[in-house]
Formats: sequence, C-alpha cells, structure tokens
Amino acid sequence: MKQENRKYESFWQIFNFRFRNNKLGMLSFWLIMSFIAIGLLAPVIANDSPLIMRSGGKVYFPALTEYPQFRAVNWAEPEIVIDWAVYPLVRQSPTKSDLGNRLLAPSWEHLFGTDDKGMDVFSRIVWGTRVSISIGIVSALIVLVIGTLMGALAGYFGGWIDVVISRFIEIMMCFPTFFLILAVLAFLPPNIFNIMIVIGLTSWTGIARLVRGEVLKVKTLDYVKAAKINGIPNLKIIFSHVLPNAIMPALISATFRVSGAILVESSLSFLGFGVQPPKPTWGAIVQVAQRYVQSDVGQWLAWAPGIAIFITALAYILLGEAIRDAADPKFIE
Repeated sequence: MKQENRKYESFWQIFNFRFRNNKLGMLSFWLIMSFIAIGLLAPVIANDSPLIMRSGGKVYFPALTEYPQFRAVNWAEPEIVIDWAVYPLVRQSPTKSDLGNRLLAPSWEHLFGTDDKGMDVFSRIVWGTRVSISIGIVSALIVLVIGTLMGALAGYFGGWIDVVISRFIEIMMCFPTFFLILAVLAFLPPNIFNIMIVIGLTSWTGIARLVRGEVLKVKTLDYVKAAKINGIPNLKIIFSHVLPNAIMPALISATFRVSGAILVESSLSFLGFGVQPPKPTWGAIVQVAQRYVQSDVGQWLAWAPGIAIFITALAYILLGEAIRDAADPKFIE
C-alpha cells in the first residue's frame, strides 16, 4: 500500500524518499558536509592565534581578524600582556615554519607530524580542506552555469546558433582538459581564484551537451509550444519552462565535476602549478611527501592528505550516483 501511495506523490517527495533510503548516498552527503564544516571552521580547529583574547582593556579576535599591531607577535611567547585568551583546539599554525622541528613523527603535539619546513601537517590538512573544497565547488558552479547556458541556447534556438555552439564544443573537447589547464595557468599567477576560473572555463563541454540534448526533447512538449503561441519571450520560456525540466542531468553531472576539480587541483599543486606555498593544499603536502617516499618519513606525510583526497573525491562520486538514482524517472520497487 505504501508503494502504491507513493506513485501519487510529487517528484521531490519521491526523490527525497529514494535518496534517504540510499545508505551510501546519505553517508557521502554527511561526509561532504563534514569536510565543508572543517573548511569553514579551520581557524577554530587549528591555529596558533587566540580565538578571542583581552589585552589592555580591549577584546580581540586574532584568529578571525588580522590586526596590524599583532602581525609580528609570536603567540607561543607573546610580547604583549594578555589578560585572558581562548585558543583553538590545536595550537599550531598551518603556515609558520620551525626548522628545529623538521620531519617529526606524529605525536600529541603534532598529530600528523611535521613537514620538511617544520610546519604542522594536521593544521595544513585542515586548512587545505578549505582550499580544496572551495576550488571544487566554485569551479563546478562555473561549469554548471556556462554549460547550462550554452546547452540551452544551442538546443532551444537550433539552426546556426546550434551549429556554432556545437562546433565550439567539439573544438574544446579536442584538447585534453588537464593539459589545457596547465597551458593557461602558465600565463597566469597561480592563485586560488585563477585556478577556480580556469578549471571552470575548460570543463563545461560535457554539461553543455547534456543540457542541449534535454532541451531538444523538452522544447517539443505541448506546454512549451503553448508558451510560444502566447507570445512569451524566448528567454523567459527557456528559464521558466524549459530549464526547470531539463536541468537535473546537469546538476548530477556537476556533482561529479566537484570530485574532478578537487583531483585536478591536487594534481596541479603536486606539480607545482597550483596554489603556491606557504598556503596549504592537499596536493602540496603530497608533493613534499614524494621527496621522502623511500624513507619512513614519507609515510605519515603522504597518508593523511592522500586519504583526504580519496575520501572526498569518492564521496562526491557516490553522492552523484545517489542523486542520479533518486532522480531516475522509473519507479524503483
């Protein structure tokens, strides 16, 4: 009876039911939410600056706000008088080096050890989460916007517009995406914003083809024809009537693109073309580890960022598959 009643529920009610009953999908969703939370709360989790402190009768938030008067302060042995202070969970900076503590093994003071410059690996992984997740999500959004617009225009208007956009898509697909990204970044400063934009601008072709195919199918339906007969502007028809019914495959593909973007960013950082030190990224930590791969040191340097990259990429892939299964128009018994 429950299965029979479900046939009369809305699409989103059925989607929610299917997704919540996908255990791997839910596990992936909460893993991704956890990584996003870690990225957002990085200053609270790992930092050598106080979260909040009182000094000279004033209250400051050094971990969250940059104060010029505290820029050169060593928080391990501060030169200023601190009335009271609340510190992060792990009092280690992700960017400050300590050559006297190079390549230390994991301990209570350094949970994942230190790298070749004496920087705490745990704090670098925590802060690297913010970089990797940001690049993955923002570049996927850029891919989704560009791919959806190009595909919608090509599929809806057809004719020479479709020919021009389709040929441009085919030209873009002729170039290996990763090498195209490397070529473009060779002429740009390797910062996080350029990497987001370049990955987004070079990876939209697959979504464009998906949206184009869906729009070609949807625009032949009666309600779209009725909208044209009633004189509704084309752009309003596209965004109000066509795309809402053609966007789901693009959203599913965009979820997979987040995983791909994180892997691309890690690869770029590993090769030295990504975000530059001392800003922490998972790929940069693996790059340091490969210098010591023949020794015991390389093990703890490589395991943590390698596992983080693997789990995050796998979680987005499993999430995308769960969304795809939940959105399947065929009723799942």
